[in-house]
Amino acid sequence: MDHPIDFYQSLPKVDLHRHLEGSLRLRTIREITRAQRSKTPASSKPLSDRVRVQTSDPNTYQNFLAKFDTLRLFYRSPEVIQRVTREAVEDAAKDAIHYLELRFSPVALSHAERFPLGEVMDWVCVSASQAARDFNLRVRLIASVNRHESPELAEQVAWLSAERIPHGLLGLDLAGNEAEFPMVPFQGIFKEARLSGLKLTVHAGEWAGAENVRQAIEILNADRIGHGVRVMEDSETVALARERGTAFEVCVTSNYHTGAVGSLQDHPLMKMVRAGLNVVLGTDDPSISQITLSNEYRRSCEDLELPQDQLKERILLAAQVSFLQETERKKLVEELRQELHL
Repeated sequence: MDHPIDFYQSLPKVDLHRHLEGSLRLRTIREITRAQRSKTPASSKPLSDRVRVQTSDPNTYQNFLAKFDTLRLFYRSPEVIQRVTREAVEDAAKDAIHYLELRFSPVALSHAERFPLGEVMDWVCVSASQAARDFNLRVRLIASVNRHESPELAEQVAWLSAERIPHGLLGLDLAGNEAEFPMVPFQGIFKEARLSGLKLTVHAGEWAGAENVRQAIEILNADRIGHGVRVMEDSETVALARERGTAFEVCVTSNYHTGAVGSLQDHPLMKMVRAGLNVVLGTDDPSISQITLSNEYRRSCEDLELPQDQLKERILLAAQVSFLQETERKKLVEELRQELHL
């Protein structure tokens, strides 16, 4: 049975996979562009085409990642970074998201003006914390490092992240182009990050095969996998993930836009669920893909045939595999259980 979007908007939600850099409002980008006219390179393409996936775009990871090349140009002041952080939290609250893990790349945010990484991280921490209070939701942060950047940079981000655990920065993420850059150089960094108290999530099995999922679990000891849709290509890796209880942060529309799946109808969401994997739903980059989590819930149920009772279980599961401390996590789970009538 199809439901109006209002049904999905009314559900309490958890988003564990949302990138700050992919959450900028187009209106805000335009305002920043006008203010920074002299610093923004001219282009024959409309701004919206450069920062959002268009129906005429090829569904490839190269096209998707190119949007971030443009977005990196706009972070030229502490005020801009704090503003886009606040707006990302506000937009989550408007979509009835009760708990958000917002990930961000300190290197990307520092790129345009070469800001010190620690200062950038503090700006995001402070703004996210204030916005969480103002808009009445829980927000925690994950710092992302990219495969195509140096392990030395990743090490800096990991240590700076560990120092900010008391300020709500709970996890470390490995992102970027997995098709061309290996994860092995980051093994020692992720081991030390775990020892320092950080939780770990790794983008894998999105643009490369199930072997990358296996490596993320066995080599980087990931708590969660970002996307991971190609895990279904290898039954042994599926069994490993099921045995370890590894969670998969699946982002349906993004997986289509990046070419991880050939069509929305081919998305393996239900195969992953039926295989007993811990699948939860996220947005990835809501502004780039022009979606909300309500859209993703509706698409999962009405296009991919995820039963609505299963959707509610996925929401509860997202709380259970969140990076919150145990006491906070149990409180969130119980609140959601009551609201979802589970």
